[in-house]
Amino acid sequence: MVVAAAGTLVISGGLVAQCASAQIIVGQTAGFTGAVAATVKEATDGAKLYIDSVNAKGGVNGQKIEHVMLDDKFDPKLAAANARTLISEKGAVALFLTRGTPHNEQIIPVLDELKVPLVGPSTGAMLLHDPVRRNVFNVRSTYQREAEKAVSLLGSIGITSIGVLHVDDTFGADALVGIKAGFEGAKLKPVFLGKYDRSKPDFAQLSLDVRNTSPQAVMVVGSGTHVVDALKAIRATGSRAQLVTLSNNASGGFVKALGENARGTIITQVFPNERSIASPLIKEILALAKAKNLTEVSPAMVEGYTTAKVLVEGLRRAGKDPSGEKVRAALEGIRGYDLGGLEVGYSASDHTGLDFVDLSIINKDGKFTR
Repeated sequence: MVVAAAGTLVISGGLVAQCASAQIIVGQTAGFTGAVAATVKEATDGAKLYIDSVNAKGGVNGQKIEHVMLDDKFDPKLAAANARTLISEKGAVALFLTRGTPHNEQIIPVLDELKVPLVGPSTGAMLLHDPVRRNVFNVRSTYQREAEKAVSLLGSIGITSIGVLHVDDTFGADALVGIKAGFEGAKLKPVFLGKYDRSKPDFAQLSLDVRNTSPQAVMVVGSGTHVVDALKAIRATGSRAQLVTLSNNASGGFVKALGENARGTIITQVFPNERSIASPLIKEILALAKAKNLTEVSPAMVEGYTTAKVLVEGLRRAGKDPSGEKVRAALEGIRGYDLGGLEVGYSASDHTGLDFVDLSIINKDGKFTR
C-alpha cells in the first residue's frame, strides 16, 4: 500500500508513510486485498475525497484528520485485530467504513471495550441496527430492506420464477430474512434456495441446481469475486437467468470483473444516482471529483464520501482534541443533519441512519442506470 495523499496514513505489510501535520486520527480496517478489494478501494477513494477537502480548509476545529488504513484481507479475525491496533496503538478516536458483516460482528466487542465509535460500517446487517449498538452509528440502509424491495420489484414486473443463492454466514442469513419477506409480500416462493461456504466457494454443483430449476432470475447474495464466479458458473451451464445482487457490489470494479456478463445485472442501491446533479449531495461530490481530475464516480464512492461526511460532523461537534467517548456522544446528538438532500440523525435509542433504497441495472456501457 502507498500514501494516497497528504493527511492519509496507510499501513500494510510493514510499510509506513504519514503526514506529520495530521492531528485527529481515524481508522479503517477493510479488505484492501481479496474478494472485495475493488469496492473497498472505491469507497475509500470517496471518503478520501471528502477528508482531503476538509483538511484543505484547515481541518476540524483547527486540527487535520489523519486517515489510517489497515488491510484485513476480508478476514473477520484479522479485522478485529486491526481494529484493536488502530485504537490502542495508532490512537484512532473513531473507526469507519469497516467492511463485511461477520467482520463488524467481531469488531463490536473491541469498540465496547476501548470505548471508540464506528461510523458507517460498510454493511447493511440488521445485527448492527437491532438491538442498538452503543458504539455503532450506521449510515446506509439495511440489507433486509434492500433484499425485500428487490424481490418485490421482480414480482411486480412479472418475474415470478426466482432462485436464491447466498453465502453461508451472518451476511447471507441476514439478507435471507429480507428475501423471505419479499417473497411473502409478492405471494411467491423461491424455485431454488442454495448456500455456499464463504472461505471455499464451490459453484459447480450449485450452478447445475440453478439450471435444473430454470429460474427467470437468480438473486446472489455474496461479495465481489464470489458473485462474479457464481454468475460465470451459472452462465457456463447455459442458463440466461437475470442476475440480481445487493449494494455491497455497487462498484465500477465489480462491473469490470463481471465482464461480458455485466449487462442487465440488477443491483440494489442505498444512495442517490451517482450522476444525478439534481441531488445536492451528488452535485457536491461531482464538483470535488472534477477538481481532482476524477472522471468516474461510482455508488461505492458515494457511500464512502457520505460516511466520511457523517464522521467529520461527529468530530466537529466533539470539539478540539476529541476522544472516542466525546465523538460517540457528539454523534448521538446529531439531529436532522442535511447531507445534501438526505437527512441523518441519531439518538440513544436509534443508530439506524438513512433508509434510502433504490434499484439499478447495468447498461451496455457498464453504467448503473436507475
